[in-house]
Amino acid sequence: MNNASLKTETASPANSINTPAHTDTTVRPAPADKRTKATVLIAAVLIVLLVLAVGIVPRLRAHDKLVQSAQETLRPTVAVTNVTRSTLNAELLLPANVRAFEATTLYSRANGYLSKWLVDIGAKVEAGQVLAEIDTPELDQELSQSRAALAQAEANLTLARSTAERWQGLLKDRAVSQQEVDEKAGALAARQADVHAAGAAVGRLEQLTGYKKITAPFSGIVTRRNVDTGALILAGGSGNANPLFELAQVNTLRVFVDVPQAHMRDVAVDLPVQIRVSEFPDRTFDGKIVRTAGALDATTRTLLTEVQIDNRDGALMPGIHAEVKLKLAQSNPPIVVPATSVMNRSEGSLVAVVGSAQTIHLQKVQLGRDFGTGIEVVAGLADNTTIVLNPSDTLKEGTRVLSQATPATTPQLAKK
Repeated sequence: MNNASLKTETASPANSINTPAHTDTTVRPAPADKRTKATVLIAAVLIVLLVLAVGIVPRLRAHDKLVQSAQETLRPTVAVTNVTRSTLNAELLLPANVRAFEATTLYSRANGYLSKWLVDIGAKVEAGQVLAEIDTPELDQELSQSRAALAQAEANLTLARSTAERWQGLLKDRAVSQQEVDEKAGALAARQADVHAAGAAVGRLEQLTGYKKITAPFSGIVTRRNVDTGALILAGGSGNANPLFELAQVNTLRVFVDVPQAHMRDVAVDLPVQIRVSEFPDRTFDGKIVRTAGALDATTRTLLTEVQIDNRDGALMPGIHAEVKLKLAQSNPPIVVPATSVMNRSEGSLVAVVGSAQTIHLQKVQLGRDFGTGIEVVAGLADNTTIVLNPSDTLKEGTRVLSQATPATTPQLAKK
């Protein structure tokens, strides 16, 4: 029993060796080895990241700076200014026509011959002063005939009156008929009408003889004399009538100026103005607006405006070329931009606005009056908006620019 048992126990190891399914031969690493490998891997990744951070990132940053610098260099530089409202009254300088306060051409009312003239050009005359005398022989003869006709009509009237009274007495005695009495009364009325007609003819001719003396209708200066002694004078009503004198009142002058339609709202009666003439470079003449036409000229779209100035010193003359300077009062000062800042494109009038990000925005605006170097903007812009002074055709919506500030300028006088 013991031997058998020994043999069995002795054979057991051999059997176990020959049966691999029952034997585990795998070598498993220890947990400490796994942690070591993970640590090494993490360290390697950190080293790689550190190398990238130290070497590549600065290069990328430098590259970005170069790109940004190149972009900054390529960005266009534009001159800009801030939009403001005009604080000064607009001034308008316009050409004007200077005329006498009163001017007239004198004609004769009677036919005849100039017997003498008493004044010449440049003479100052008073109202009612005799300027010339006319010899009217035909008129004098007509007056004599009319007076004779009046005397004849008066004699016929006296006879007709006495006859009518006599026949009226005979009617009471029934010596004549009522028909005959009425006839005599009618004859009396006819003679009375003849007297009135003859008297009117005499009065007309006597009045015409009063025009044998040419007198000044108002005080002024003789600006033209058109006849000499002995010249044939025809009455002013005929087509061949010749003017005798031209007379002008120059103590006060009228200055007429055509104000453009864009400024008609700023013209008002009693508005003071200044008149300048080239012959007096160091002097201005003060005047004021007295009236306007109240309607625009359909051809020129201008408002005829009259200015009066005191000329008692005689410095100015009618017909002289002058310029009128109007200071237009503005209750609501307009936004005025430089004329060079407005772009006219197919979509309308545009202004290049520079935003906070230094980008261009093409703002559509509605324009008003043109002041020459400046233009009024009625709508589309707000106060203190930054705009480009001289935008080029290459500026587009969203273009990034470099701004160079320029002070805003006040628009100069608008010469029309």
